[in-house]
Amino acid sequence: MKKYVLLLLLLTSLNLIAQEEEVHSIYFDFDKSVLKEKQTVALLNFIKKLDTTTIKTIEIFGYCDDRGKDEYNYKLSSNRAHTVKNKLLDNGIRNKIIITIEGKGRILIDDDILENIPEIRSKNRRVDVVINYKPISIETLKIPGVYNTIPENPVIGDRIYLEKLLFDRGSSKLSQEAKKELDRLAKQLQKFKNIEFEIQGHVCCIPSFQKEAIDRDTKKRELSINRAITVYEYLFKKKIKKERMNHKGYGNSQPLGKGQLYDRRVEIVITKVN
Repeated sequence: MKKYVLLLLLLTSLNLIAQEEEVHSIYFDFDKSVLKEKQTVALLNFIKKLDTTTIKTIEIFGYCDDRGKDEYNYKLSSNRAHTVKNKLLDNGIRNKIIITIEGKGRILIDDDILENIPEIRSKNRRVDVVINYKPISIETLKIPGVYNTIPENPVIGDRIYLEKLLFDRGSSKLSQEAKKELDRLAKQLQKFKNIEFEIQGHVCCIPSFQKEAIDRDTKKRELSINRAITVYEYLFKKKIKKERMNHKGYGNSQPLGKGQLYDRRVEIVITKVN
């Protein structure tokens, strides 16, 4: 029977510290910046579920669909963002943790999307509330079989979090902290030379119909693939043989079922123990 060690590499936000984020979207009617009752109820239910003691900061970004002039869309998207901000403040969220309120204007429809244009436009008329949480440690997660290093006798299902594997949002480039963490991993893999594994990239926080996120450097919908390749190439430079590794991007097709915080990840899955 094959043995598997699951290596969860959590991807963090632009701040380049070990924190995770959750994105909640509020949708608006065409050309409107006020919320209907149903939309308001959905937002209030989201607020009620928040554990404010775990929140570090909140960012609010407004968007429009691809129709209309830029100047008008920037104003409309900003108004939408401020509508949501006021609802948060009215319902107990502290103003000092809201660090960004920004209208982003319109979202262009990608050339590779040819179907369901009206539905896509309706989902682009939105505000994203980005909840940045305080650092999460392995101890806090309390998941059985999860470690911060490969155990001496790995068994099926053992997992290791590398808490400092950091990517900028929408990027597949490694930070300096991430490289240090992968250096540590490479030393462990040199010790366990009998292990072969697949590097699996995952993303979160995108509509289900898109399956994959866009890498902002290549402008292509291949972010999970590129993140997996980045880890693969870095480990190869650290003298981990290519024969021991392969890589694959899974987009948003394999959520862990524990919320979006845990789905922005790269996993290394042991596929063979010689």
